Amino acid sequence: MKILAIGDIVGESGLSKLKEILPKVIENENIDFTIVNAENTSSGMGLTIKDFNTLLKMKINTITMGNHTWGKKDIFTFIENPKIIRPANYSKGLPGKGYNIYECKGKKIAVINLIGRTDMNVLSENPFLVADELVNKLNKEADIIIIDFHAEATAEKIAMKHYLDGKVNIIFGTHTHVQTADEEITDKGTGYITDLGMTGPKNSVIGMDVSVSIKRFLTSLPERYKLAEGESIFNGCIFEIDETNCKTIKVYRINYN
Repeated sequence: MKILAIGDIVGESGLSKLKEILPKVIENENIDFTIVNAENTSSGMGLTIKDFNTLLKMKINTITMGNHTWGKKDIFTFIENPKIIRPANYSKGLPGKGYNIYECKGKKIAVINLIGRTDMNVLSENPFLVADELVNKLNKEADIIIIDFHAEATAEKIAMKHYLDGKVNIIFGTHTHVQTADEEITDKGTGYITDLGMTGPKNSVIGMDVSVSIKRFLTSLPERYKLAEGESIFNGCIFEIDETNCKTIKVYRINYN
């Protein structure tokens, strides 16, 4: 079984790139299950019903979110859709689910969304403790467990890799929009990459307009970010699972410029 995880979609140009490239990747790589992080899809922050419906028309099994989950008010009209999950360590009682279980090729795949606490400016529960609770529960309900850890600090993501090593099948990081070259299968068999990268404007500062970004760093003034224009890149990672024992046997990055 081949599982494709795609880095944060940034803006409408990123969504257009996804529409263009995803069918080719699914066909060429024989993909069975696809996960997309979509928290930056609509104007760079949040997800509208229009863009959500566009995603639903594609061969996408799970849509994960992050710190901009509530960036568009539309989200409350579709957050209960089983195809979308938001960070499980958000405050209890919020709408939506932090994980869901899907069926693919006779296997039950649990996908969990978590958010980091280092430099994220989001009040959330401890992701390590929430991961513990969910993994212990889902080990009895699913054959494969996958985690999208939406976090700023590489150290926090790598710590999570070691903390859950061998307890889950796949951990990938999102949020920083820069693809890392550290994909691996750990000693205990967990497929891992610190960050998938992004599907968004290539000539940019993590998807945002270059001149505006530089001005913010030069002046420290609260210049409003705006999306960059032009051609987009497509970043992701493919994890291959042995269907006989559900072990991760191969991990490799993809990058379409």
